[in-house]
Amino acid sequence: MKIHFIAIGGSAMHNLAIALHLKGYEVTGSDDEIFDPAKSRLGKYGLLPDAIGWNPDKINASLDAVILGMHARADNPELLKAKTLGLKIYSYPEFLYEQSKDKLRIVVGGSHGKTTITAMILHVLQYHHINCDYMVGAQLAGFEVMVKLSHDAKIMVMEGDEYLTSPIDRRPKFHLYRPNVGIVSGIAWDHINVFPTFDIYVEQFRIFAKMIDKRFIYCADDENVRKVGEEIGGEIAEPYSVHPYAIHDGISYLQTPKGDVPLCIFGKHNMSNLNAARLACREVGVSDEQFYEAIQSFKGASKRLELVLKNDKGLVYKDFAHSPSKLRATIQAVREQYPTHKLIACMELHTFSSLSEAFLCQYQHVMDTADTAIIFFEPKAVEHKKLPPITKEMVYNAFARPDLEVFTTPDQLRSRLCQIKPDKTVYLLMSSGNFGGIVFEELADKLLN
Repeated sequence: MKIHFIAIGGSAMHNLAIALHLKGYEVTGSDDEIFDPAKSRLGKYGLLPDAIGWNPDKINASLDAVILGMHARADNPELLKAKTLGLKIYSYPEFLYEQSKDKLRIVVGGSHGKTTITAMILHVLQYHHINCDYMVGAQLAGFEVMVKLSHDAKIMVMEGDEYLTSPIDRRPKFHLYRPNVGIVSGIAWDHINVFPTFDIYVEQFRIFAKMIDKRFIYCADDENVRKVGEEIGGEIAEPYSVHPYAIHDGISYLQTPKGDVPLCIFGKHNMSNLNAARLACREVGVSDEQFYEAIQSFKGASKRLELVLKNDKGLVYKDFAHSPSKLRATIQAVREQYPTHKLIACMELHTFSSLSEAFLCQYQHVMDTADTAIIFFEPKAVEHKKLPPITKEMVYNAFARPDLEVFTTPDQLRSRLCQIKPDKTVYLLMSSGNFGGIVFEELADKLLN
């Protein structure tokens, strides 16, 4: 098949392009900007466009399909030509469903935890040599790409994002996957530019749950999720909670009927995520004993409480946390794991929601358990998202912490962090971006060395 990608440089899009290339398809693509790691990875497989920009000449009748990325606009010249020629146009969620409609589809949804749960399931299946296709939103150790599609796998594991499908399809992505086994890990209002009220946001998860025909695995500790699970009810619904665990000498252990199981990961939220993954793995024949054996070596997904550097002075972690619920869970996890360390929590306001004045109040008191709380945002990021300006004063008021520190340039932030003398100190850097271009590894080296 000949497939063309409009906006091939996106995180999910370039991984799907590589997956189809590895499957034997003829793949081309275009984009108006491509950055690393997508640029390097596309180049490695010979898929990097010869020139940056849109080129309608690439769209012709010989194409079997066009896949439209989320960042392409509705008036994209390549899209318009594809429509004129009557070509089949897919969003990437639609195409993933087409590639997996004859497989058992496990879809992991939720406002937080879905990447980690998906990664846990994939780690366990790989450990036990169970062949599956997948799509996950982070780079995982031991996996070449973030998307795998094959002819022979009978299972497809997908991270189910609730954000919009494409510029011409306003449905949430996870609705298009039509799950057989579905998970919802938590519901905490996000994406206010798409879901202007909390009720509208919750309704997307209710629709998702009603699509499931085999097993709905849901977090009973989350009141909003529990209501959805109880509505589904019957034999299909299966609640889960935090797996029993204990911490000894800085290591978290699962408490199981056959003894304690040591883990590389930590945090109450991860013990909940792990339980969801365990129940999902049951649906494909993995016993609890097999699950516990495999999960011991799971080290986490990229930027999900990922250890950057550790020495006798302290530790530096990076994390994807950006929403209030993620921020609270991550800080609490580090505080619990390192109760005698000084905790420096630093978070970047980077997403559309977090940079919106109307949403900022959702962050009230979420950083209170950190010894030092620092917020970073760039005014140009607010401008780029075409949002009204926010001020430092708005941020102070929103977080409701009198000693909160707020910075708006990478140099200011870097200078402040380097003023803190490390002595049994944990630096927790949380962002869905990179703090205006800061290289985590270089900063970690400066902070601890």
